[in-house]
Amino acid sequence: MAKHSKSIPGRGLRVADQIQRDLSEIIAFELKDPRVGMVTITEVQVTPDYAHAKVFFTMLSDKKDDIKNTVSGLTAASGFIRGQLGRRLTIHTLPELHFVHDTSTSRGIEMSKLIDEANASRAKDAED
Repeated sequence: MAKHSKSIPGRGLRVADQIQRDLSEIIAFELKDPRVGMVTITEVQVTPDYAHAKVFFTMLSDKKDDIKNTVSGLTAASGFIRGQLGRRLTIHTLPELHFVHDTSTSRGIEMSKLIDEANASRAKDAED
């Protein structure tokens, strides 16, 4: 399950998690836009009134052009995605989807590299 802020009530968490699962399936199997490649939905944050959902995603390529193309492809297909989501969910208000590229994994990799470099230089200093 994804991490969520504490301000979202229990039902909101369940709805956000269900939206995340359904969006993953819709994007992977039903969306035919060539701009959208392999995308992983990492988190969905839903407003308390379910009017808006912020969808965080990652992808294999971290190039700015690829990210821009993917965001534009997802935004252009948001009507289709909402329609498919509406067939799967039974909630009164279907949220408007806002797609945001999640940079946490790339930042984590960079931090891991820095830690490895620091440990290597510390081990080298210990040998001398």
